[in-house]
Amino acid sequence: MMKFFTKFYRLLIISGIIFFIILSWVLSFFVSKINPMIYGVSFSPEYAGYLKLDPQKVFDTILNEWKFKYIRLSAQWNKLEKKQGEFDFSELDWQMDGATKSGAHVVMALGQKTPRWPECHLPEWVNNLSDEDYRLALENYMAKVVGRYKNNPALEIWQVENEPFLAFGKNCPKFNIGLLSEEIALVKALDSFHPTLVSDSGELSTWRKTANVADLFGTTMYRVVWSKYIGYWSYRFLPPIFYRLKLFLNSRPIEQAFVMELQGEPWIPDKDIFDVPLEEQYKSMSLERLKKNVTYAAKVGMPRGYLWGAEWWFWLKERGVKAKTSKGELKE
Repeated sequence: MMKFFTKFYRLLIISGIIFFIILSWVLSFFVSKINPMIYGVSFSPEYAGYLKLDPQKVFDTILNEWKFKYIRLSAQWNKLEKKQGEFDFSELDWQMDGATKSGAHVVMALGQKTPRWPECHLPEWVNNLSDEDYRLALENYMAKVVGRYKNNPALEIWQVENEPFLAFGKNCPKFNIGLLSEEIALVKALDSFHPTLVSDSGELSTWRKTANVADLFGTTMYRVVWSKYIGYWSYRFLPPIFYRLKLFLNSRPIEQAFVMELQGEPWIPDKDIFDVPLEEQYKSMSLERLKKNVTYAAKVGMPRGYLWGAEWWFWLKERGVKAKTSKGELKE
């Protein structure tokens, strides 16, 4: 009997998902206009370094050559507090200084789970802590970050955790809504002026736990991904209104929701990027694909979208790769 109910429950969930997608497509015929959208970009000095780039040169290009005025940065715990109680803000300081000088607005992500693999950027020393001491250490790190930047003129929004309930990444502690709420409450108690934001997966979550826990909500928006089980996978079967419906069902106004990760780089197989030929990388990202992704996001109707992959485009630029729109190809 238990197996019967389990199978019935799974069938009910699958049927509900299929119905929701069909409903999205039906409604998309009535709502498909391109809406005004402000575009920003995420930046990771660590990923720039992985690509053998000068992080400061990449960031300067983003701000002063590409003229982005909305930037998402990360206060990675493992980089700020490599030894317990010893903080080094030098790298994050020059990023905030650059943003201030260029007049950019910063979303600062902090917490256990911040953007970029391996998602949970935890210092190694926390592995030796009890659960209680770990929470105290986490709160101390978050308090230090908020205290240092809450009066910085570039700061606009605190992003508390990044897709906290998505089981993606290694060494990630389990979350529950109570702990997430405590982290948000801590940030708001330390800084009542700047709003908070929590993000979630646009394709792999219902947003039930995250849509309304903070002042603002952020979603990912990936169009072509890769899985070791099925290879490349496209989300083109999801119409733009799919995201609007999820906001509606979670009672979150679209004006208070941003696309925090709009795919702008390839989703490559599980290899070092230097071992993946450009032709393989172009299967999930090209200039033509980027344009399609930007147009798709504008049809969703959220007021702002942060492109994901600026470091990769700079990497192509440094290699002398010139973009061509015919057939979505990029050639050296």
